[in-house]
Amino acid sequence: MKFDNALVAFLKELGRFEYHLSGSDFVWNLLFPDGVGRWNHVAVIKYRQTFYINHIDGKSVGLEVVPGKCVQAMASFGFSHSEEGRGDLPRVWGPLVASARAWLRMVKKDWIRAGRRVQQYPLNRRFGIVPHSIIRACLPNLYRIDKELGKADSRKFVALVEDGYFLKDANITVESMTARQYFDYCRIAYIAGQRREDRVDEGLSGREMYERYADGRHEGLLDIDENSKQEFADWIDGKHEKKASGGHPWEIKRGGNTTHIDLSVFRPSFRKEGFMIELCGAAITRLAETIRMFLAISDASLPISIADPEGIRMRLLAQDNIGIVPCYITLHGANQHFSSDKHVYDVLHYDDLGRTKRRLDPFIAWEPLPLLKPREV
Repeated sequence: MKFDNALVAFLKELGRFEYHLSGSDFVWNLLFPDGVGRWNHVAVIKYRQTFYINHIDGKSVGLEVVPGKCVQAMASFGFSHSEEGRGDLPRVWGPLVASARAWLRMVKKDWIRAGRRVQQYPLNRRFGIVPHSIIRACLPNLYRIDKELGKADSRKFVALVEDGYFLKDANITVESMTARQYFDYCRIAYIAGQRREDRVDEGLSGREMYERYADGRHEGLLDIDENSKQEFADWIDGKHEKKASGGHPWEIKRGGNTTHIDLSVFRPSFRKEGFMIELCGAAITRLAETIRMFLAISDASLPISIADPEGIRMRLLAQDNIGIVPCYITLHGANQHFSSDKHVYDVLHYDDLGRTKRRLDPFIAWEPLPLLKPREV
């Protein structure tokens, strides 16, 4: 059977199985072994009359199919970032489609038995969570934020959270502020948070440090009267003529989308007056640095908050969870796969567990695998 005809037949057969809805898309997820026993995860999305087929855990380029009209390789922004097979789709996808069709026949015959076999899907390609405390005990050489921060500062931060520091309005808000006062905050933060590779010139003023070390896209913050409370308020509220848009005025230490540090000023959500000052640098590579900034500003008797203090306390005490993500997914930003109630801030690949896998396996809660079931209606 020609490849195009086999592919169309596969999609027609797949339509006899239950799908999930994502907006207006129909979504099928198939886990199945190929002819030599290797497991594969193929996702099929139907949008109107077009099917998008992706080899989630493989190297094959994705397919875009309009039955009876066209079969072509997907653009590289699909699930799979591989280009393998772009010039020869039948060679790469032919065996996969054949294995998928054979699997559909097995599922149609006994979907519960097939589902039980799916549980053999390799652990290093699955999502799961494991208590951070177990990871810390079994992998003592793994990077620890509490060790990077030091015992004294870790205990100090934990005590502030437990004593209700962040619940007191006076500790995290000010009635008025100027740009110069904001730059004074920055100066304390730069000095306290500097790392070994940083070369912070402590002889500079806060404004000069901000000009040198911040993102640079200040949205007009450097152009307003730095001693005027009214101009700062107008700038915050978007009323000042110097207020621009599209910048990163609060990014005081540069980084990527999730690896920079912000020192933000904004109106409190619970009242219209005053300002809240908050640090945010949740990435595992920046958190200790951010906490040091917070403690230094607090020690200077200046109101200051930090994003998710309860979560930071959990991370310092290993009361959160570590996410286990599939080997084909990069670790960067992968914690976003998990809902906030799972308290997952950092992630690992299953293979990173090394020789401790057997010891840790009983503590890993794996996410359910997708099951395929014939449609009843």
